[in-house]
Amino acid sequence: MSKMDKGKKVSKTKRKTLTWKEVQRCIEFMPDGECRLNLSFKEINMVPQSLQKLGSLHEVNLSRNLLKTIPDFIGGFMSIKVLDLHSNYLEELPITIGDLQALETLNLSNNHLMRVPKELGLLKNLHTLNLGLNQLQTLPPSIGNLKKLSFLNLSDNQFIVVPNCLGKLSDKVRIGLDRNPFLTRRAFRRKSVETPRTFHLVKGSDLCEECLMKCQTEKETVKKLEEMKIVSD
Repeated sequence: MSKMDKGKKVSKTKRKTLTWKEVQRCIEFMPDGECRLNLSFKEINMVPQSLQKLGSLHEVNLSRNLLKTIPDFIGGFMSIKVLDLHSNYLEELPITIGDLQALETLNLSNNHLMRVPKELGLLKNLHTLNLGLNQLQTLPPSIGNLKKLSFLNLSDNQFIVVPNCLGKLSDKVRIGLDRNPFLTRRAFRRKSVETPRTFHLVKGSDLCEECLMKCQTEKETVKKLEEMKIVSD
C-alpha cells in the first residue's frame, strides 16, 4: 500500500452515488443553528448533484470516499466554513473553490493532487489548510495572500525546495514540511535553486537538539536564505 492510500478504508470496486433521501439522512443541525453534512465513508465516486438542493451549509465532510473530482457547483455554497475532502483520489480542484469566502478550514490531505489552483489564494478567511500526503512539487504564488492562515501542512509531498510563497506568510504560521525529498547540501552546490529569502520553521518543540543543529547548518548552505526562525508552539 502506497502512502497515498494510507488510511483509505473504502473499496475501489464498490462505486455508487447517493439519492436525495440518503443525503437528507446525513444532514445534522447544530444547537447554534449551523448545518453539517457528513458523507464520509459512503463509497461514492462522485459528489451527488442533489447537494445543490441544500440551502445554507456550514460544514461538509466528504472524506474517505472514491472521489477523483469535485464539481464546479461546490463554489455555490458560500456559507461553508469547514470542507473536509481528505482520503479520496482527487487529482484536481475546480477553480470555483476560490468562491468559498467563508471557508476557514480546508482538508485536502491524502489525495493525488499534483497542483492546486491559484484561486486558493482568494480564501481570505482560511486559517487551516492541509495539503499533506499528496504529490505536490510547487504551490501557486497566491498562497502567500492567505493573511489569516495559521496552519499549513505540506508534509509527505514531492517538494525539492521550499516554495517561495511561504516567505510571504505571517511568521506565526505553523508549517509542516516533513518527509519531502528536499535537495541535499551537495545537490544545492551542484544546482542553482531559488529559495525564499525568509523562511520560518515552526514547532521547534518537536525538534531534538541534533535536529536544531542540523537546521542551523542547512541555513548556512542556502546562501539566499536570510533568516530562519525556529519558534515554539
